[in-house]
Amino acid sequence: MPLTTRSSARISTSKKLLTSVALVGSLFGLAACGGGGDAGSSAEADGSQGASAGASQPASEGAQAAPEDAQPSMPEPDVENVPDVVATVNGEEITGEEFTAAYQAQFQQMAMQSQMSGQEMNQDEMKKQLAESLVGTELLVQDAAEQGHSANEEDVNAFLEETAKSSDLASVDELMATFEEQGYPEDQVRTDAQKQLMLDKSIEEMDIPDPSDEELKELYDSSIAAQSEAQGGASAPAEDGESAQPETPSFEELKPQLQEQVKSQKENEALTQKMQELREGADVEVKL
Repeated sequence: MPLTTRSSARISTSKKLLTSVALVGSLFGLAACGGGGDAGSSAEADGSQGASAGASQPASEGAQAAPEDAQPSMPEPDVENVPDVVATVNGEEITGEEFTAAYQAQFQQMAMQSQMSGQEMNQDEMKKQLAESLVGTELLVQDAAEQGHSANEEDVNAFLEETAKSSDLASVDELMATFEEQGYPEDQVRTDAQKQLMLDKSIEEMDIPDPSDEELKELYDSSIAAQSEAQGGASAPAEDGESAQPETPSFEELKPQLQEQVKSQKENEALTQKMQELREGADVEVKL
């Protein structure tokens, strides 16, 4: 992703909402991406409209054949055989309804990535990974509750308002409409928001080192290198002789956002380690 000032300014918000290594964080990350008018979401909308238009036209002998290099149609999520209870975690159930909503929301993003990369999707493997992710989240939330952490309705409302604002959405109602389009009902969104807040409180108590200048510089340099490679190694000159590409922000300009990104990475690593420790002594059964 190009390191423009606008896109980089959103790192802080999206990474804050991605503190969980499981679905809770990615759910709100999807909302942040979906509300900002990114090119990816526009392409997804255009692709859906194109597929619908193509499907509505009747086949005929005189119809023009689709070009050979046309992208394949968007696949559909396979949720027909999801059991009523996908997993139990220390007696708590992860329901098939919860899993299905999570899978459908995640599937849209994975399908887009598959189309762009040309790699075939393995839905069975995706389901297994999501089930493990949901189990991990439940373990972390249970641990947070045991530590005395909670989040009330007022906390959840404030969190959703912040999410809507950071996602460039006008209101929480618009945020909920975005989730509804992704297959997530409001009650599930609020439940996941509560879990996210509990995880945030657990993270605050973890001994996570601050990002060093060396780590920040390494991230900045690697991002610049990736951007340069994506642009073909050099910016194409415009007609007036100036570069057609936007000017890359300096390290100092991006430092606050880089700090948030590295901090979030460290938080994810700490959560992953905690999750693995909790899994060792937990009573977990995955039925998928």
